[in-house]
Amino acid sequence: MPVTADDPQAPNQFRGAFTALITPMRADGRVDDEALVNLVERQIEAGIHGLVPMGTTGESATLSPAEHLHVVRTVTEVTAGRVPVLAGAGANNTEEALTLTRACQEIGVDGTLQVTPYYNKPTQAGLIAHFTKIAEEVDLPVILYNVPGRTGVDMAPDTVARLSEHPNIHGIKEASGDMYKDALIRERCVEGFSLLSGDDFTILPFMSLGGDGVISVVSNVLPDIIAKLCESALAGGWTSARALHYHQLELTRALFLQSNPIPVKAAMAMLGLCEPGIRLPLLPLNPESPDAQSLRAALQEVGALQP
Repeated sequence: MPVTADDPQAPNQFRGAFTALITPMRADGRVDDEALVNLVERQIEAGIHGLVPMGTTGESATLSPAEHLHVVRTVTEVTAGRVPVLAGAGANNTEEALTLTRACQEIGVDGTLQVTPYYNKPTQAGLIAHFTKIAEEVDLPVILYNVPGRTGVDMAPDTVARLSEHPNIHGIKEASGDMYKDALIRERCVEGFSLLSGDDFTILPFMSLGGDGVISVVSNVLPDIIAKLCESALAGGWTSARALHYHQLELTRALFLQSNPIPVKAAMAMLGLCEPGIRLPLLPLNPESPDAQSLRAALQEVGALQP
């Protein structure tokens, strides 16, 4: 039988609420190290279960390789082993992904997040070959990342099941939002394989199917709420989990009014936690726009921002 979400003895460390960290930037476009350190401390103090620097939300697509590794190193050093660090290290070029993964291993991360190669549109056999090569050449836990809406390729449940048999592949961030697919993955993968949601809208139903947690955008803003939601679900406290799910749902809607991470960076700026800077081709949220007004209202409704 596969591991279930209400099994507190599951051997995988990748369980609960992991934050897909934003990368704060100064007005001149450089990474804001001071803000980044403060964000990491805020997350850990709020009870988050893990941190994911340099994923989509961290703007990995527009940071240079040197900036990418600088952010990973900063987060890892500040975290100092208090929670797992799962660093984004994926690419659509297998050799590039290997280079990033080796560098992350040297930094001392706990695992890497490996996205399905985008644009190339590999076959399922190509996906197996890509992830297997990374898992075999670098002795570091791999979490697969399936996000077909961004990459143009969808990893099938049978492919995930096949990859779950590799001892270095520990789980998947599944962001399709397809609950039937999530159930198939849970059913077919080996025991101990971690199933993490990549879709904040469906944390509750995802975990009810046996999911182990979430890699969350919303937890940038509400780390305590998303952590408690996952803890309640993992403990079988579905009444509490349901209440927390609906408590944050309006904010979730507001945080995806435009392409991620535009709204979440605006939200963090509204809270005074960083500047609103973001890299082209994305543009900052216009503070006078209807979307900004909706975001501000949602932050107030959830109690994160005073009216």
